[in-house]
Amino acid sequence: MLSATYRFPAIRLPEHPTPVRYLLAVLRARPGLILAAIVTGAGWSLPSALLPLVIGRGVGAIAASDSSALVRWALIAGVLGVAQALLGTGLHFASYGLWMHGAGSTQRLVTDHTTRLGASLRDATSTGNVVAVTSSDMNWVGNAFEVVGRTFGSIVAFVVIGIAMLGTSPVLGTVALVGVPLAVLGIGPLLAPLQKRKTTQRENLSDVNALGADIVSGLRILRGVGGERRFLRRFREASQLVRRSGVEVGRSESWLAGAEVLLPGLVTVAITWLGARLALDGTIGVGELVAFYGLSAFLVVPVSTATEQVSSLSSGLVAARKVCTLLALRPKLADPVSPRPLPDGPLELVDTASGIRIEPGKLTVVDLGAEAEAIAARMSRFADADAGEQVLIGGVPADQVALAELRRRVVYAHNQDLWFSGVLRAQLTPEHPREVDIFSALHAADAEDIIEALPRGVDELIGERGREVSGGQRQRLSLARALAMDSDVLLLDEPTSAVDAHTEARITQRVKELRAGRTTVVFSQSPLWRNVADEVVHGKAVTV
Repeated sequence: MLSATYRFPAIRLPEHPTPVRYLLAVLRARPGLILAAIVTGAGWSLPSALLPLVIGRGVGAIAASDSSALVRWALIAGVLGVAQALLGTGLHFASYGLWMHGAGSTQRLVTDHTTRLGASLRDATSTGNVVAVTSSDMNWVGNAFEVVGRTFGSIVAFVVIGIAMLGTSPVLGTVALVGVPLAVLGIGPLLAPLQKRKTTQRENLSDVNALGADIVSGLRILRGVGGERRFLRRFREASQLVRRSGVEVGRSESWLAGAEVLLPGLVTVAITWLGARLALDGTIGVGELVAFYGLSAFLVVPVSTATEQVSSLSSGLVAARKVCTLLALRPKLADPVSPRPLPDGPLELVDTASGIRIEPGKLTVVDLGAEAEAIAARMSRFADADAGEQVLIGGVPADQVALAELRRRVVYAHNQDLWFSGVLRAQLTPEHPREVDIFSALHAADAEDIIEALPRGVDELIGERGREVSGGQRQRLSLARALAMDSDVLLLDEPTSAVDAHTEARITQRVKELRAGRTTVVFSQSPLWRNVADEVVHGKAVTV
């Protein structure tokens, strides 16, 4: 629900983004949110840093039996607590906003880019990789942004604590200012193995997602050949590999968590011991000793926050590397630099590779068997012609026409086209409706009985791949969807292969009537289509 109301700003990525440049580009898109996180992070951490000093002064007031000073320091402590609560609320809001910006922007960029890649995405990367980017990697990018405010606040708090300690006791201040950075550096060697193991876990997760997607898509076939157990065993092995790599990541993170407590804890012990010696020598008072103990205990927070930032950043860089790899993919079919418009009206198709010429405004049946699909893909430019060959659409080379215009005016409907989950009316209605309405298209496809059988008619919710209807019904609905686009050129690949002869006879006649005056190419070996065709293509021969 948040993603439906949140407006993501435009993000300008470099042409070849690296993981670091990608994260910086996403961050730069929301400077106001970053500033809010930094300001509230500093404001939230300062009360925590100052509170031990205030408590120490209060203890000193108790030791001096100064009740008015005690009341004053108690009020100051209360004000600091209220300020920390208010600023903590602002920090939480800003940090969550940064997380949502990083994760949501990553998901939006990847979704937009994969949509532009279209059919070429399948050959360029695996399904599991895309699923992993949009399900887990986006969260890691968000986590890298979420801790920015707290990190800046921890740095501010550390500087304030160091200055306060130096002003009271140069020895203790020096121990804090030197010991804490050393503690952070001591944690550093644990981060490289953690990042390596997270990268391995990410690869294993991508593999198991791909395997799961393959199993689900081929589940019916697996059941038909009795291969469920074998693929279940493969999936278990892959998931166990993910589990083992996750355990390795958890082991590294446990060592990291232990070091976050141990190393700054040693600094705290050293400061407390030195403070106690100074108090016994009379160099500092009891209140100052309490303040130093509280300050040294608070030093655990900056160290843990710094390591959390480094850990989140390393995971974010691993995720950003996968995102950049996906964003670097380019579609096989590129738009021309200087596109040429198609002429108005019915369009002629010429495929120089096969020698086929399709007359404009006529219904042509192409009977070429296995070669038909490759020709249809070239004519609709879902595949480019080989070197030295070309496809002409209305006299214009297909590779010189803008893809958006080509997809609008030349439609290729394959009999295995997929259906997504959604309301049937929305799936049948084209983005730019023309003269043919969906009910005329349903009549031409002889699909009215399907609509009548659905409880809600065209407003029925159809599941993914249209599993609520049979194969023949789904084929007729797909034909209706193609006819409703009312394109200048319509290429149909075996549009009635799954229906009976009586139904096919009605469909062929109705499609011819509906498409009168427009270029229609039917790739089929059916005699019923040849019976209504204006022209029939056998090889390079044309029969009128």
